[in-house]
Amino acid sequence: MACWSAENATKAYLRTIQMGNNDKEPNVAEFISALSAGKNAQMMVVAGATAAGSPTLGLVAAAHQTGGRVICIVRGEEELYTSMDTLGCNASRVEFVVGEPQILLLSEYKNADLVVIDCNLENREEIFKAVQLSAGRNKLTNTTVLGYNVFCKDSWQRGGSKTQFLPIGNGLLMTTIAAKVDFSGSQNGGLGKRSRWIVKVDKCTGEEHVFRVRSSHGCAIIKA
Repeated sequence: MACWSAENATKAYLRTIQMGNNDKEPNVAEFISALSAGKNAQMMVVAGATAAGSPTLGLVAAAHQTGGRVICIVRGEEELYTSMDTLGCNASRVEFVVGEPQILLLSEYKNADLVVIDCNLENREEIFKAVQLSAGRNKLTNTTVLGYNVFCKDSWQRGGSKTQFLPIGNGLLMTTIAAKVDFSGSQNGGLGKRSRWIVKVDKCTGEEHVFRVRSSHGCAIIKA
């Protein structure tokens, strides 16, 4: 089976809609499933204002293909039990957690590579900022954030991130947050401080002396 990128999965899904499948409203669960599977997401987190619904079902379907984890963060026990009833047999594939998404995404689930946020949540901006912050902490892969119910509430600011609006369901907002890898080995983001190795060769003895300096360039060989 060919491995699709998340971008290719998105394009393929939208192309399918445009080619004649207009007899029904585009399915949010199907799109999220295609996006997650195309990204080969391993840790998928959803934060909703109410009980888990179609977005979570889409993640569950993708998890069957990728072997990844699906975490559903709910506000309390009532939403927990309602979510389990709504998902039925699919609930066994979901890890339910009661807590604050913005806190959990900075700790337990800081390595999430796909985060789905209900724009009906009052603290949706805080959740999005938490994802931005966790993605910038030496994370090796980009993080995709998908907001749903965009038509119902104002969404987060685009803030220089790669964002795309999709007219699916009640509106989807897909944002890609680039990983910021610290090449210097420090914990400050490593901007402008990548390691550069300099090899100095003694022309008389042929010995090589290796030095490590801070630079944005690669490796250089200097003959003495």
